[in-house]
Amino acid sequence: MDITEHIIFDEDALQGLFSGDDNSSDDGSSETGREFVCDDVKTGLQLFHAVFQPLAYSLVFLLGVAGNGLMMTVLLKRKRLLRITEIYLLHLAVADLLLLSTLPFIVAESVVGWQFGDVLCKLVGLLERLNLLCGSLLLACIGFDRYLAIVHAIPSLQRRRPRTVHLTCVLLWLVCLALSAPSAIFYSVAVVPTNPLVLSCAFNQHGTHANNWMLANRFLTHVFCFLVPLAVMGYCYTAVVLTLCHSQRSLEKQGAIRLALIVTAVFYICWLPYNVTMLMDTMVVLGVTSISSCETYTQLEQALVATESLGLSHCCLNPFLYAFVGVRFRNDLLQLCSSCGCKPACLTRLMVQGQSSSTSSGQL
Repeated sequence: MDITEHIIFDEDALQGLFSGDDNSSDDGSSETGREFVCDDVKTGLQLFHAVFQPLAYSLVFLLGVAGNGLMMTVLLKRKRLLRITEIYLLHLAVADLLLLSTLPFIVAESVVGWQFGDVLCKLVGLLERLNLLCGSLLLACIGFDRYLAIVHAIPSLQRRRPRTVHLTCVLLWLVCLALSAPSAIFYSVAVVPTNPLVLSCAFNQHGTHANNWMLANRFLTHVFCFLVPLAVMGYCYTAVVLTLCHSQRSLEKQGAIRLALIVTAVFYICWLPYNVTMLMDTMVVLGVTSISSCETYTQLEQALVATESLGLSHCCLNPFLYAFVGVRFRNDLLQLCSSCGCKPACLTRLMVQGQSSSTSSGQL
């Protein structure tokens, strides 16, 4: 089970694609209209899913849980004194941790198939969709909040109250839940058509309706997980940069501009490859374009997993981009490390790290 589920193909077509077809002619073409037969692509993809995907997802899981868990711990220690942006960061940490919690199930499925039953299949699928949507839109909210704080500092005071921010986050969670809920209906456990001994958790129920929802899910991913956040961040941070360019504090201005550019660029770099690859795969599914060889099919499937891993790595970077650069957050982190018995040398290293960005965090 991945962020984007596989299309449900006709079982006979899959058997012919992967294991050959008795009706195939000597030159590899099929009497049923298939242009080629993939004899060993199944083995290659199974090896790829059993080796690369577990390694990549395990690395993302460990780094993401460590970074977001640390950020969440620091924020919760002063939960009654959270600033506006930190409220968004707390919700972002929750969304990222819940999304990361689904990765061990995906890793296990890629190695031995789905072994956790139908209920967990629906729950994991729902959590995956919900937190991917919510995490992406929270990034847009953080960009918009910084836009209000810097570009419209005085007029936005009423809108940037903690109560308003909490209500905004609750509303965002509810909207994302509504957009994700149909996934729980269509997710189910079924036998993989190309390997009767392996179970998969995918959009297996309700046939054509599941196919249609899977395509709708891809559209939602393009729009709400990439295009909308990128547009909001691009506009808001551009306005922030232009505003700071007219400010008088040159040192703070340079650091804040640099951080705004980094935040936008990292989101773009992490998620653009996956969205492009998924769009190509969708075009193949809809028949807009065709795959001419087994090698092309294998490369596309591998690219989906590789680019998805790159996109998920953004969960690991969020704490560093949005929290660890702040002077107040680093001071709280130092206090936490000190209370946990961290050595003075470690504390000194943490104080030195990010010193150049300390002034920028006050502006951005």
